[in-house]
Amino acid sequence: MNSPTTGAGGREALNYQSLKARQRGIRDSFPHSLSLRVHRALSWLKRAEQEGEDHDACFIFLWVAFNAAYANQVPDRQNSSEREQFQGFLSRLINSDAEHMLYELVWNRFSGAIRLMIDNQYVFQPFWDYHNGLLTEEVWQSAFQKSKAAARHALGNMDTLKVMGVMFDRLYTLRNQLLHGGATWNSHVNRHQISQGAEIMGQVVPIVIHLMMNDYQRVWGDACYPVID
Repeated sequence: MNSPTTGAGGREALNYQSLKARQRGIRDSFPHSLSLRVHRALSWLKRAEQEGEDHDACFIFLWVAFNAAYANQVPDRQNSSEREQFQGFLSRLINSDAEHMLYELVWNRFSGAIRLMIDNQYVFQPFWDYHNGLLTEEVWQSAFQKSKAAARHALGNMDTLKVMGVMFDRLYTLRNQLLHGGATWNSHVNRHQISQGAEIMGQVVPIVIHLMMNDYQRVWGDACYPVID
């Protein structure tokens, strides 16, 4: 994954090098749990940036980096309490985003890619539930149409929180395909989804780390698996 040297509007790009330099300067002010989250997330971001053309590996490392920052499991569709917790995390990020970096990402940089992902049945979990005999064709088709309609409504209203929630639903299905062994490494079958997912996550993860460091006084919660002496 190649990181640009400059970002939107001429600002310094967010990548491992720039974020690590900033972290070294302000980490003494961090609460312990945030310090651990950021340290772990940066380590996995660094590893992701070492990948060139291996989009599968890059996506996986970026997902681990995101989970290290979030420090909880991204919820599945059935768990409403986890979904509310995740939506709360996204909401806190957006509220901390005085530079409107997530807005820029969703509405300018990746609006087309996000629309394509929303319309892609192969990253919509009920499609696979149908093929695994868990749902009828009518149920998954109906769910897909409702999901797309809700996403388009959010896009029409420029609802960044809602669009990001739908985007992560799709990315989570892609994550499951890889980490649960449901895909072949470097397969041409899912190449477009993987490369697109890696590109989106490669921009999202540095912003997440940046926003959490910027707003270090906000309550981000305890880190999972704390270091035990």
